[in-house]
Amino acid sequence: MTKTVEFYKKGDFMIRRNKYLNLLINNRDNGFPKVITGIRRCGKSYLLKEIYKAYLLESSVDENNILILELDDDRNILYRDPIALGEHVRKFCAGKEKCYVFLDEVQKIFPIVNPALTGGSHVLAKKDDEQVITFVDVILGLSREKNIDLYVTGSNSKMLSTDIITEFRDKAVNIQLLPLSFEEFSEYKGGSEADALLEYMQFGGLPLAVLKSDDEKKDYLRNLFEMTYFKDIIERNKLKKTSSLDELCNLISSLTGQLMNAEKIANTFKTVKKENINKLTVEKYLGFFVDSFLIREAKRYDLKGRSEIGALRKYYFIDTGLRNARLNFAFPDEGQMLENIVYNELVYNGYTVNVGTFDTVGKDKNGKSARKTNEVDFFAKRGTNLFYIQVCASMSDAETRAREVRPFLLLNDQVRKIIVTNQNIKETLDENGFTVIGALDFLLRFIK
Repeated sequence: MTKTVEFYKKGDFMIRRNKYLNLLINNRDNGFPKVITGIRRCGKSYLLKEIYKAYLLESSVDENNILILELDDDRNILYRDPIALGEHVRKFCAGKEKCYVFLDEVQKIFPIVNPALTGGSHVLAKKDDEQVITFVDVILGLSREKNIDLYVTGSNSKMLSTDIITEFRDKAVNIQLLPLSFEEFSEYKGGSEADALLEYMQFGGLPLAVLKSDDEKKDYLRNLFEMTYFKDIIERNKLKKTSSLDELCNLISSLTGQLMNAEKIANTFKTVKKENINKLTVEKYLGFFVDSFLIREAKRYDLKGRSEIGALRKYYFIDTGLRNARLNFAFPDEGQMLENIVYNELVYNGYTVNVGTFDTVGKDKNGKSARKTNEVDFFAKRGTNLFYIQVCASMSDAETRAREVRPFLLLNDQVRKIIVTNQNIKETLDENGFTVIGALDFLLRFIK
């Protein structure tokens, strides 16, 4: 039976993160290292060192069989050498039936030249050296020990990058930790769910931000972006000129939920910022943001041809608080924020999410045949569940209602059609048989 272990504490109440605890439990003792990735400050280390450790202790694991090595601690400097680290862990686990080893901040492990080539000396590897021993080697080596169950986190761009699991190929389990879901946030806040949603839209769900006052949240999120996330991207990709990266991030923030490609962004950049930036640079910078988990991309899907198409896609921030911080929390667009949240929550709940598009042929103002591309905010799939989803702030306005419903009327298929609105209404059907549902009901019940 899965135990519930609680998370961030404020007073007598805790934020629970049972989804990730269950993932750790389900992969316990499976012979593979568990690599926990995700954006900085989303709680990777806390998940292991507090939540999962508490679960192990409650499951009768002897505390003497749990090794936590924080490699950013000066007392553990010697273990930043991969060979010294491997020797230390094996010595700790020797003669014990089962050990649970948590390696935190593994990016601190420096690469060395294979000692077989240096007369046994441990020599710091240079960039172009080929015969190198890295943290990947030591992690894979330790995971092969029958009495070691290994868990790994890191908190710089190397460990946050989406390419880290590629280095392990199929020899590790990747658990990507996300900021608090709305359900987790709402549980923590208590009281009015509508008030909780408004706060969540504004400030997001990064755990340490959640615990602060509104003014403190603003300062925290702004500083986190500048001093941590951007610094990671700049260092990892060895960037010298960063003003374009900064402006591009602001532009993506303001265009959240709009179909874009590198060429369109470059043109918009030129129009809005009065600056030239070429398409290849835009593509490269977008890749940096995606790779560091700051934003995610939703690709276009042809709803009639049933395939992903073209370079146009939408970009959503991993956390709405971070997105709003880039705009200095100035006049946030409710519809954009809600759309971002719906996308994130669909992904969190295991859906594959695309932007739905399809073409129709009609008459232009001159009476000639013309092809038009229609868009549905999301085409979401999970198992046998298929949904078309439109997101809007309100359905009270007749013009808005007509705009949101129109693509559904043109789609002659059996996929369930849903309109999510930021109004406190329960699930109902409109005159066309389409589902209309308030955001609270959709996020807390419908997509579970």
